[in-house]
Amino acid sequence: MSVDLVGFLGVVLLAYVVPGPDFLVVLRSATEHPAKGRAAALGAQSGLCVHMLAAAVGLSVVAARSPVIYDAIRLGGAGYLVYLGVRAVLAARRAARPRGAQRQAIAPVVTGGGGSGSRWRSGFRQGLLTNVLNPKAALFFLSVLPQFVHGGGSPGRQIFLLGILDVLIGVAYWFGLVAVAARLRALLARPAIRHRWELTTGWLFIAVGAGVAVAA
Repeated sequence: MSVDLVGFLGVVLLAYVVPGPDFLVVLRSATEHPAKGRAAALGAQSGLCVHMLAAAVGLSVVAARSPVIYDAIRLGGAGYLVYLGVRAVLAARRAARPRGAQRQAIAPVVTGGGGSGSRWRSGFRQGLLTNVLNPKAALFFLSVLPQFVHGGGSPGRQIFLLGILDVLIGVAYWFGLVAVAARLRALLARPAIRHRWELTTGWLFIAVGAGVAVAA
């Protein structure tokens, strides 16, 4: 395979370092429970796999060239981010109740209540939908990856292998973020800090969703 791996790795690492919707989802999930954070990370990368496979069969080209399809995906993703934000803001309001009710409201979040299975499904679903409904992820595989493909081999095969490398790098990056974010759980056990955290992440989700909705 003849590709510009050095340039590709630099672009991929920069893309992961710059926070996006998937960063918020993984970070917030990890502060609820490390297992949920890892599930969100795997879901986010599975979403990238969907775009990668779509690009391989040409579906992403159709979506990118059709304003209606592109806008539908963009608005769907924006709506989902706003939905996550509203849920977080409502959780912050519940955390602001009197001390007795407050303690009851935040306990499931801090301890990761609901069972390991439900935590995993919730985290994976949030990560998956966040990236599947992100048209910029599709455009990355259509416009960025081909720039690092050189002649002398099958372009489709090279793009597929670069996509796999991108996904694996992302898994390692997200799992590292989960390990760091999980250390915040003890701090977030304090009601006042939990309240501010829920409000901050909630409004960030809403702001990002609004930005995606109005983006050209």
